[in-house]
Amino acid sequence: MTGSEQTVVDTYRGKVRGIVEGEAVSFRGIPYAASPVGELRFAPPQPHPGWTDVRDAAQAGPSVPQAASRLEKVQGQRVPDWNEDGSLTVNVFTPRRALKDGAARPVLLWWHGGGFTSGSGGWDWYDGGHLAALGDIVVVTANYRVGPLGYLYLPQIGAANLGPQDQATALRWVQDNIASFGGDPRTVTVGGQSAGAYSSLMLALDPATNGSITRLVLQSGPFGLNPQDAHQAAENADAYLRLLGIRAGADTAKALRALPVEQLLDAYGRLSAQLAAPGNAAPPMYPVLGAPGAPRTRQQALADGALEGKPLLIGTTRDEATAFFAFDPRIQNLTTAAALDVLTAQIGRQAAQDVYQRHATRRPQATPAEIFTAVQTDGLLRNGSLQISDHHAAGGNTTYVYQFDYAPAEDPYSLGATHCAELPFLFNTFDAYPHSPILAGAGGAQRALGREFATSVAQFVTAGTADDWLPYAPAAGARIRHFG
Repeated sequence: MTGSEQTVVDTYRGKVRGIVEGEAVSFRGIPYAASPVGELRFAPPQPHPGWTDVRDAAQAGPSVPQAASRLEKVQGQRVPDWNEDGSLTVNVFTPRRALKDGAARPVLLWWHGGGFTSGSGGWDWYDGGHLAALGDIVVVTANYRVGPLGYLYLPQIGAANLGPQDQATALRWVQDNIASFGGDPRTVTVGGQSAGAYSSLMLALDPATNGSITRLVLQSGPFGLNPQDAHQAAENADAYLRLLGIRAGADTAKALRALPVEQLLDAYGRLSAQLAAPGNAAPPMYPVLGAPGAPRTRQQALADGALEGKPLLIGTTRDEATAFFAFDPRIQNLTTAAALDVLTAQIGRQAAQDVYQRHATRRPQATPAEIFTAVQTDGLLRNGSLQISDHHAAGGNTTYVYQFDYAPAEDPYSLGATHCAELPFLFNTFDAYPHSPILAGAGGAQRALGREFATSVAQFVTAGTADDWLPYAPAAGARIRHFG
């Protein structure tokens, strides 16, 4: 870094100072909304008051309060770094030359996954510096409230889809501020993985935010999970209040805001245990239909043309659901009859028998657990992605579909190409996963695959196309690009 290197930029709330890291400049932990503490806990996001001095942006802000991820055995453990105060932040990664030459770069606003229950845009897993430099794009990651803080449904106190409301506020922050970082607010791709993909699609389908989005990148979205029904969400909220000891007739908002956040997380964990059922990947609280950010079903919004004209890149990993079930003895010990019983509870007897037999025929040597897991991969993740792809391509819209096939050579848990497997490849953050089985034995070939995958995504963010990749046509499996 030279003494004249520009690392201080203006935002609407004050100046921030980033740091030069290789060919990118990183600005971390920039508030996009006021801290959701005190009266702002369980309230819609509010403007940040701003600051007068130059704000140091070398370090990411804290995560939103959360329990440990249920995918720790897949991705690796995180040291808890959460704090309500200062948690609503964005991280901006921009090519060094973007702060010098005045040319506006396309922007990728990318959302982390975590089942609407965990995760942070500030974690090193999602460091966007390599992707920004590789693709000559501006990458933004962000936090949003998760678990009960983001998805408790109590509209009478203002708590309804607060996580999606945070995301909409971060998108507005990008529109208002990204030009200062060398980004083009007129060319914003919204994307993410898992719950982040689900959230990206919600933003694109919502008339309130649709116009701010140019393109979409949807990785492993759980589109088999419909938004939660308001009645069911209210029942879960009532059960949660009972676990907290908040009685009917109390000043619910005051009581919730007075409790230590650890108590809120503990009760959420107990609610999760109460509602848990074999094969059910849904959390107790997630986006609610009819609340802010989800005014209509995905099917209705697509039928109404909400995505028309927006290029789409969408895909899944080959063996998604192993991440959820490989370490679950209830699933690993299934018999054929028990697997059919679990599936019957989800989709009905005849459908369960049909789909189980179809997968069993494809994999005659597979165990009941492996067949069940493959059924869940399709039902929760792959089928919905392909339905969206088919609809979008049938309307004449540019659509690219991929499948990530890389599986580690050393795979003692038979994870294969599991959920989250492509993340270190996209961000070139292999070193951030030192104990993850998804990268066991990774080396130069894996880094080359990552460059191939990341380059394709960056090309799409830049131009809405991808080199050497035929656009998808409805039901055209041959046009699905395989990585790995």
